[in-house]
Amino acid sequence: MEKETALQTQPSQKFTVRQLTIIGLLAGITIVLGMTGWGFVPIPPISGTILHIPTLLGGIVEGPKVGMSVGFLFGAYSMVRAYMSPNVLSFVFMNPIISILPRMLIGLVAALVYMYLPVKVRAIRIGVAAFLGKVTSTILVLTGIYTIYGVEFAKATHISQEAVFDVVMGIAWSHGIPEALLGVAVVTPVALAVIKNLNDNEIECIDCSCIQVRIF
Repeated sequence: MEKETALQTQPSQKFTVRQLTIIGLLAGITIVLGMTGWGFVPIPPISGTILHIPTLLGGIVEGPKVGMSVGFLFGAYSMVRAYMSPNVLSFVFMNPIISILPRMLIGLVAALVYMYLPVKVRAIRIGVAAFLGKVTSTILVLTGIYTIYGVEFAKATHISQEAVFDVVMGIAWSHGIPEALLGVAVVTPVALAVIKNLNDNEIECIDCSCIQVRIF
């Protein structure tokens, strides 16, 4: 299997400076996309989103801790937005079980799939990791809506309770799958480039260390 980035192979309980920097950067991108509206695609009854992409990148490039941290901040922003700019379905995302937990699992699932999928081609591992990370979030969010807020969802969208399941399944196909595929299309080339750059820098550092040893 191809060489991984150092941070994915080093067991540590603390965040490194680079990890904290990347968490801040990716979380910042997420918030900017959300605040400007660029991260949302208005497809009723729930807006589609590309805000999951930074979380996927964090998990795949830097590992589970970074992925879950970016996902947590993504979910926290989603919950705050539900309170500050409410719409007819914002009550759903006021619950951290729906707004935060699934977003944290985006980064965790993406990281673990990328790290342990027994496929040598890195691009395939990244693509599968990105797809499954987003699908996991979609399943959890929609399951939460159906099981916790089924009655309220029916009232808010003016449908019968019997139709909630069909509507939720429709959202999964109209939003979840396209969002997952978009994540694959964007994350795969970006992650490949970032990982290659990180690995090249690590090799250069090793070479420099060897030169210093020889000189001194």
